[in-house]
Amino acid sequence: MDDAYFMRQALQEAQEAFDLGEVPVGAIITARDRIIARAHNLTERLTDVTAHAEMQAFTAAAQSIGGKYLAECTLYVTLEPCFMCAGAAYWTQIGRIVFGAADPKRGFQLLNHPVLHPRTSLTGGVLEKECADLLLRFFQERRNAPG
Repeated sequence: MDDAYFMRQALQEAQEAFDLGEVPVGAIITARDRIIARAHNLTERLTDVTAHAEMQAFTAAAQSIGGKYLAECTLYVTLEPCFMCAGAAYWTQIGRIVFGAADPKRGFQLLNHPVLHPRTSLTGGVLEKECADLLLRFFQERRNAPG
């Protein structure tokens, strides 16, 4: 299995968020090419600004492996993590982050300062168009909604 396969799984999570009226960001975490956590944004449903897909996935993955460090894991997320999620990724010591669409307004790379753990590798742009298109469709529908 490759990055595109796992990003498609994250996109399924993003679609679930979309269907719930949440900003459509989805995340999965793998360990040894096996999915150990699935999550999507739940900020509206939980009335919690910290309920981002990545944060939900970190919690589920830690419970799955029985430990807080995710050094042998990969996070696949449809949108570049924000500062908060990148900071949490640092503390999990996650081994790798793969994201779909860049977030030029709120993504952690705006800092131009190392935020991730030094051993975390980063790959961006996996299924970038599909990830960005879902977000664009969500915000277009919200702008065009009556009322």
